[in-house]
Amino acid sequence: MNLTIRGWPVLVIGGGAVGRRKAETVAAEGAAVLVVDPKPPPVPLPQGVRHSPEAFARRHLDGVRLAFACATPDVNAEVVAQAKARGVWVCSASDPAAGDFVLPSVARRGGLTFTVSTGGASPALAKRITAELLDQFDESYAEWVRTLGEVRATVLAAVPDSAVRRRLLEDFTDPRWLERIRTAGADVARAEMLGVVGSGEPAA
Repeated sequence: MNLTIRGWPVLVIGGGAVGRRKAETVAAEGAAVLVVDPKPPPVPLPQGVRHSPEAFARRHLDGVRLAFACATPDVNAEVVAQAKARGVWVCSASDPAAGDFVLPSVARRGGLTFTVSTGGASPALAKRITAELLDQFDESYAEWVRTLGEVRATVLAAVPDSAVRRRLLEDFTDPRWLERIRTAGADVARAEMLGVVGSGEPAA
């Protein structure tokens, strides 16, 4: 499940390296992030992320939709208990099984998103695998995804028959279209796809 968290109030308890990474990840998705830690963060927090220099208190969960417990195990256990009592989804850095979710490692090629999770067992391995995925899927995939999104809108608007729509959209995911983008460019491939849409059927 990929959540759209833009504008969501998100709480991060603990401003160390782990808490900063969590804050950075959700802030990049547009969340409104508050980091609570009595100590100043050792590294400046991402732009837009607020810091409250105090210990965790139950009131910090007021209005929060997601919480990350990234402090000591004792504090994390308290955050998890209080968050669950309020129905707030919570992630525990020290005890992943105690929380409601874990953050996967994420890599993107334009609109193509890869997420890899080890269930909290080894974030380092998940990060390594996402890096390997980026090596396997070059920028042409980003062009392909963007082109498919544009052509799909035309197919949905112009082709009334659902079976034909399905055949067209499945055909455009054939690897020959990726090669066409690589050799001729996305504009040419898009025009050729639209030509197929105009004919009403994919090539045999």
